[in-house]
Amino acid sequence: MASSIAALLLATGSCATAAAAPVSPPAAASIPAALQLNDSLAPLDAQEFGRGWIDATSNSTLEQVMQPGVASFQPTRPDLIYSLGESGALWLHYRLQRGRTDRVGWLLTVPMPAIDLVTVYQQDVNNRWVGHSAGDTLAVASWPEAGRYPAFRLDLPAGQPRDVYVRIKHYTAANFPVQLMSATAYDQHVQIEYLGLGLVFGALVLLIAACLAQSLVYRDTVYAWYALYAFLTTLCVAAYTGVAGHLLWPSFGALGDAIQPILALLASASALLFVRNLTGISARYPLIDKGVYWFGLAGIVAAAAYPVLPRGVALAMMAAYSISVTLTAMGVAWAAWRRGDVVGVWVLCAYVPITIAVVMAMLRPLGYLAQSFATQYAIAVAMAIEVPLLLVALNIRSRERHGAQIRELALSTQDALTGLLAPHLFHDRLRQVVTRFRRDRESAAVVFIDLVNYQRIKEHYGSAVAEQSLLRSVIKLRRLLRDVDTVSRVGEARFGLILEGVRSRVAVTDRAARLIAAGLMPLAGLKPDVTLQFHIGAVLLEERVSDAPDLVDALDELLASMSERTRRPIRFLEPEVTQPAPLEADSALPGEADSLLPTEVLELGPRDEAAAKQTATRH
Repeated sequence: MASSIAALLLATGSCATAAAAPVSPPAAASIPAALQLNDSLAPLDAQEFGRGWIDATSNSTLEQVMQPGVASFQPTRPDLIYSLGESGALWLHYRLQRGRTDRVGWLLTVPMPAIDLVTVYQQDVNNRWVGHSAGDTLAVASWPEAGRYPAFRLDLPAGQPRDVYVRIKHYTAANFPVQLMSATAYDQHVQIEYLGLGLVFGALVLLIAACLAQSLVYRDTVYAWYALYAFLTTLCVAAYTGVAGHLLWPSFGALGDAIQPILALLASASALLFVRNLTGISARYPLIDKGVYWFGLAGIVAAAAYPVLPRGVALAMMAAYSISVTLTAMGVAWAAWRRGDVVGVWVLCAYVPITIAVVMAMLRPLGYLAQSFATQYAIAVAMAIEVPLLLVALNIRSRERHGAQIRELALSTQDALTGLLAPHLFHDRLRQVVTRFRRDRESAAVVFIDLVNYQRIKEHYGSAVAEQSLLRSVIKLRRLLRDVDTVSRVGEARFGLILEGVRSRVAVTDRAARLIAAGLMPLAGLKPDVTLQFHIGAVLLEERVSDAPDLVDALDELLASMSERTRRPIRFLEPEVTQPAPLEADSALPGEADSLLPTEVLELGPRDEAAAKQTATRH
């Protein structure tokens, strides 16, 4: 159990408790000759050429270690796992010599960002021993060489062998990769590393920005919560890979190496809360939903309490919480997948890499896996895969939610049965048309259509056939209307039309007659054979302009006045009665009118009087 906890803690970038498995010491060997370094050599694994000794109390000084008989150095191996614990320290001894003609400097690096403390001792120009320290328990600004992981420049005079001692303290059982590389190779190696990390972090930052933009555009807070989760995950990966300590907070070292487990707890808590919201388990499993919710909040409390708890208790708590979050998220996703939710499949696919990374972390301190790039960055790679997959799941869920909102909005703007415009929106449109006609004289026709045999169909054949008749009426209406025409269901069996741009009764009568004919035509194969009978009332705004409510009331009265068997199913409201325009003489002054009237009468001859009489008779 202790080894499993230590493995998970190492995977999340924290310092874990030491594994209790003892390591058998290798066979004794004599002091090796100096390792010859030259500019043409590729980076070397220093563990193949050095010697190591474990100081169980970590109290030995460099002077004591250098005394004969105090430290029994043994040859080291790259895959040898050391269990140092809180009180132990590993001493490594290297004898190095640089070529006489070589001018490129060399560095000793420990490419392990989560390592607690590394101290390198070497002689200066005055042959005095000087030690420099680096590790995640110290602020990067105090390192001799700022970077993601400890790196130390070696002072090697050309052609002279020099001894280099390395002291390592680390709470987790692990093998420690120590490398020797020239300054040129180191610079190129760092550039390649940051190129790859830059691509990963650039994609994650772009994803976060896209989520924030979608949250603002669609006014969906779920994307904002996901952006927060992705930000915490990105910050956790940055801390684990050493990028955060190097570039974000190089001078901050108050919390030591506690920053990584704190961010791991926050990322785990946010992941659990996000998965809970994404899978929507509250509807089917309300008790489990509440438990998951409070368990996610517990991670935030644990992150706040981590720095003040004893180290062993804090590490055990973090390990147990991280394992529980992974298993809970997998269980919630599996439950969603079992009920046919495609989102559950994507969440499961997102957590499979995390599970594999945790398994690798558990096998590493047991001796089955050595420290390597694959095992060290498995968690970072798994998180980089998890975040986009969860975004796909979020997009699927967001489309479903937006579809439901659109359907809900459609119920308030459309008739549920026919899909036509809702009555209140039709009356609003009618008021706008009347106002526009009075202002700009833009003509329009308002038409009300009654399906007069609807009640008879409903009584004889039932509601299903009656509703089918309404749908058939809508189909026939749409065939006769333009896209710009407004059509609405304004009653149980009544439809309202607004035909903009229509100036004559002929255009309205033509469409109305075709609708009536289409309703009376039998539909082949329809059982029962039901015909549709329409009554149509219309008004032209050019003939009768009134307020919208008055027009509606007038059309209601017109349709109510029509008998069911009328032979005039198409009727128009009568034009408004207007006063005749005054004669030109009426506009003249009283004195002038009196003087003109006799003159005009005198000018009328017998033929003119006869023509006037015929005109009056016709009218």
